[in-house]
Amino acid sequence: MTLDKNFDPAGIETRWYEHWEKTGQFRPERGDAEPYTIVNPPPNVTGSLHIGHALDNTLQDIIIRHERLKGKDALWVVGMDHAGIATQMVVERQMAERQQKRTDFTREEFVEKVWEWKEESGGAITKQLRRLGCSMDWANERFTMDDGMNEAVLKVFVDLYNDGLIYRDKRLVNWDPKLKTAISDLEVETTDIRGSFWHFKYPLADGVTLDSGEDYIAIATTRPETMLADMAVAVHPSDERYKSVIGKEIAQPITGRRFRIVADEHADPELGSGAVKITPGHDFNDFEVGKRAGIAPADMLNMLDGEANVCQTADGLVPKEFIGLHRFRLDGVDGARELVIKQLKDLGLLIPHVVEKDGEKTELDAEPRTIATPFGDRGGVVIEPWLTDQWYVDAETLAQPAIKAVRDGDIEIVPKSWEKTWFNWMENIQPWCVSRQLWWGHRIPAWFGPDIDNPEETRIFVAESIEELTPQLLEYYSKAWKNGEAMAVEVFDTEAEARTYMSETDVRKLGVWRDPDVLDTWFSSALWPFGTLGWPEETDDLKRHYPNDLLISGFDILFFWDARMAMQGIQFMKDVPWKRLYLHGLVRAPDGQKMSKSKGNVVDPLGLIDEYGADALRFFMAAMESQGRDIKMDDKRVEGYRNFATKLWNAARFCEVNDIGASQTLSAPEARLPVNRWIISEVVETLATLDKALTDLRFDAAANAIYHFTWDRFCDWYLELIKPVLQGDDATAADETRQVAGWVLDQIIVMLHPFMPFITEELWHKMAEEHGGRNYDLIVAKWPAPKVDVDAEAKAEVDWLIRLISATRTAKVELNIPPGTKMAAHVRDGDDALKDRIARQMPALDRVGRLETVSFEPAPEGASAQIVIDEATYVLPLAGAIDIDAEKARLTKALEASQKEAKSLNGRLGNPNFVEKAKPEAVEKARADLADKEAESERLQAALDRLG
Repeated sequence: MTLDKNFDPAGIETRWYEHWEKTGQFRPERGDAEPYTIVNPPPNVTGSLHIGHALDNTLQDIIIRHERLKGKDALWVVGMDHAGIATQMVVERQMAERQQKRTDFTREEFVEKVWEWKEESGGAITKQLRRLGCSMDWANERFTMDDGMNEAVLKVFVDLYNDGLIYRDKRLVNWDPKLKTAISDLEVETTDIRGSFWHFKYPLADGVTLDSGEDYIAIATTRPETMLADMAVAVHPSDERYKSVIGKEIAQPITGRRFRIVADEHADPELGSGAVKITPGHDFNDFEVGKRAGIAPADMLNMLDGEANVCQTADGLVPKEFIGLHRFRLDGVDGARELVIKQLKDLGLLIPHVVEKDGEKTELDAEPRTIATPFGDRGGVVIEPWLTDQWYVDAETLAQPAIKAVRDGDIEIVPKSWEKTWFNWMENIQPWCVSRQLWWGHRIPAWFGPDIDNPEETRIFVAESIEELTPQLLEYYSKAWKNGEAMAVEVFDTEAEARTYMSETDVRKLGVWRDPDVLDTWFSSALWPFGTLGWPEETDDLKRHYPNDLLISGFDILFFWDARMAMQGIQFMKDVPWKRLYLHGLVRAPDGQKMSKSKGNVVDPLGLIDEYGADALRFFMAAMESQGRDIKMDDKRVEGYRNFATKLWNAARFCEVNDIGASQTLSAPEARLPVNRWIISEVVETLATLDKALTDLRFDAAANAIYHFTWDRFCDWYLELIKPVLQGDDATAADETRQVAGWVLDQIIVMLHPFMPFITEELWHKMAEEHGGRNYDLIVAKWPAPKVDVDAEAKAEVDWLIRLISATRTAKVELNIPPGTKMAAHVRDGDDALKDRIARQMPALDRVGRLETVSFEPAPEGASAQIVIDEATYVLPLAGAIDIDAEKARLTKALEASQKEAKSLNGRLGNPNFVEKAKPEAVEKARADLADKEAESERLQAALDRLG
């Protein structure tokens, strides 16, 4: 035998993957074939394979292997993302271990160190994707900062700028004070923490009072320190308490700043006092209120520096004792928050929170509250809304064609239910901040120089390179040079260096400085569908594989990546980036919770591969992926699919022992025997179900179809039913059966390959070794094409046979008869066609069904079991098979016990106190137990009825 006794995944996975990659099987030469393209969401260069990656990449691999088997020029684009923040953090952490800082080096030296790290340690995840079996085009692996992608990124930025779709603006961003950079919403994690809600009096200016007589407005805040940059107080326009003071001024007690009371619907009359302090430079809602109140972003006050320490505001009104303080208490030192509270309390402007307990009243400085607080997912500190100059993409304009593409059906979103989310977000999209204050990444191709008319101000120049920049500088600045004298241009890293150079040298010399920021990582990955294919060059791959056919993505990056690809693809390629977008759910912990390191419930897919094999994990992912639902992790199910692989392995060993080898034909063999015609029909039906499920992206339906055909129809029934034929005297029938069985096993191996590539490739070759071998690999074989119709007559006959044998086995189990006991059957109401059918199937009824005889004579008197299949009744005399009286007593006792337990469970579930007060899982268990007991009672009653 060529097959080992035991199936060992570890022994075959590495060998086959290395072979596929070495021989170029992931991108076979099929220049004339229909193209099919998927681009992989590029994992971070710092990343490692997590269970979400395992799901996402398994689904993609299933589709790409399926399309490859169908003969298409299947391209699965692979690459990595440079992961700006994450990668810079990794390298800086390594530097810190050597007592070094990034600023100890020039920018160029630091970036060089990052490249060195990338070459030595980055990209471990690509090796892990190989372990999962991903058949990606590694020969053309891309990186978001390789030369080709860099060229694409620069061109896109410049073109968008020239079209007015990228601009520089002063707006609020999510600022990470630890990393000292703006970050995206995706990198912000909101956590509920214990905090406080302070209430203060804000004095009205100029002797103004409310109608109620108070000379102040009460405001409440969870961030007292931001008072240093307050610029308004907002009240609801319909709030009668404040109508008389709208437009009047507040005299902020610490800074002395005077600002207006404005009417704005942001203020909720039902919340607190109904008045809200407005700090537009440090709160996203306040920023919008400030703009509506007529405060220009350029005039909004900023009270914090990049490390969240208090700095002087533009109006110079922050008292000196605050300057340099951190926003919060830090390392045992009071911060700006604590000092603000102390000063307001000393001024008698703190409104205490009164707590009453057991008749005793206690005054607290603040009301305890649970506050949803934003943290940076990498820096780990509280995010500060911060007013800065950043680069923005006009996402609203770019979103319109992407919205239309989904409405018109040019992009199909699966499941369709996600379309509503797509439209809702895209129709309310905000400007996209694309600049990051890092050194690692695509440096923004913008330079600044002094404005001719106002040298203290700056003018922006955008170009793909210094060579393209120079003509712009000459055109603009030549107006300022006299007598046409030549102009010397020097480029500096900082504004200070450039201005120093210009102040110390001849007036004919010009200093410009490069924007120090880099682009958001999502900016470059948004170009992935066409940048990876060679754009902006008109490559053959670009012409052939754009638009892509399918994108498979987690729903959690629908906006951060998918939507941005749609916008950029349509803008630059004038066509959608992909025709279909499939959004899968999350893989959750067994109890349904989201996985996280802090909860300690993260599952390592590599550990599962080590234990059960990659094929088992992949099949689990496919079988559990149901559109619109998350997946609950279940190691037992993974183990079950490892058992499924073993079942297939053992079936192949059975075939090998019985001289059943690889088939030599793509179409189904000629077959005379009903059992062979039946199994060929089962292949035809399974293939149709599988193809439709994969076309519809119903991964669970596809996996279940091939699973049940392989395990139930082929292994459990077909191989059992053909044993009498293989061991019989009819050599022609046996030869036909060997040919059909070998062909069916081939079809299983091919249909199962997208899900379980390793075991199927091994069996593909092993089953052919004693029959001439295979001269090509399964990965590039042909998808099944039986070229035969379903044989309804054969299906009806074998389905009848299976139901009769199954019913006989069930009756034995119910009546406590040993499975191997041979029995006789007497048929009532059978016709001549049934007699012929039984005669043809008697070997199987005897060998598999353990029915020694099947007679059309009346059954003898006495106890018997009766089975009804279609129009006929099969009577199985029980005399001699069991002690009938003892069996009746056993069944009666078991039935009474089962009914008693069911009654008890019914009573518990009928008790409102239990249903309403018990834990939900306890109620669910009680309902499940009741269903089990009711089903058990029905089975026991049926068994008693059989005994008469």
